[in-house]
Amino acid sequence: MDAPCVRVARERGEETRRALADADLVAENVEIDAADGDLYIPVVDPDAVPDEYELVHRDLPERSTPEMPADILGYDPSLERLGDIVIVDEDDPERAREIADAVVESALPVETVLNRASKIKGETRVRDWDVLAGDSAETVHREYGCEFAVDLAEMYFSPRLATERHRVAEQIDPDERVFDMFAGVGPYAVPAAERGATVVGTDVNERAIDYFRKNAERNGVADRVTAIAGDVREAAPEYENWADRIVMNLPHSADEFLDTAVALASDDCLLHFYDIQHEDDPYGPGEAAIREAAEPEYEVTVENAHTVRSYAPHELNVCLDVRLVANE
Repeated sequence: MDAPCVRVARERGEETRRALADADLVAENVEIDAADGDLYIPVVDPDAVPDEYELVHRDLPERSTPEMPADILGYDPSLERLGDIVIVDEDDPERAREIADAVVESALPVETVLNRASKIKGETRVRDWDVLAGDSAETVHREYGCEFAVDLAEMYFSPRLATERHRVAEQIDPDERVFDMFAGVGPYAVPAAERGATVVGTDVNERAIDYFRKNAERNGVADRVTAIAGDVREAAPEYENWADRIVMNLPHSADEFLDTAVALASDDCLLHFYDIQHEDDPYGPGEAAIREAAEPEYEVTVENAHTVRSYAPHELNVCLDVRLVANE
């Protein structure tokens, strides 16, 4: 079939395929082809392919569709992929087991199937899991060219925020100083460092910080990253007036740390403030809290406000990108 493709020299083929796959651009229904020293990698959305790649059209063989869990079950289950882990969210244990068995039987490259057994809880933001297949909640997740080792039994990580993290990373300049106040395993901090920024990240979960350090090394940015285990409020005095950009991804309680964020902010700082609010006024409470903490020391400008995702019925997970400029 005629398909849009990225044409690339064979020696750069795997590197290019991985980059396109991390951006969810590789077409799964068409085979990759090779000819005359080039690879032809089919893509699902040619308009989304970065300009650095050469786009062509080529007649490619269709790929036989592997058997997926939906083919086995007769319905499309709700699944979430994280590396070689599949996550289900089922209250009915029998249905959860049925889905897990289908996942294992299918062509998905999966080692572990987990079912959520509790909500996120505690200061370290972990949850309980029922292990339906496999024996480990540890995996490596790939996202926009970065790799993150994570153990879901000991730390929080959501692949659903990949697009949002990439949105923030794309704004970062090489000479920036970035402070991630709730860094986890580094999904905001590592891409920031990869773009050349100097990054400091804190988290109260010591195991998450261990993985953050390993992930900085895994991605070749350890020399630009400082990972601190502990409450950001204790680390803040050393970095007063330091940050050009601050990430506050703790949406249930980030407002409690706004005084610390203001102390960290340089004279011109962009704050990424994450919040969960009712759909009737998703941005107002966050903006009001930021203004109360930052004014009159800083001039406060909301540069962008957008919904990241739906969180619960009538509740939205939102982000406000807020510029803080010190008043003279």
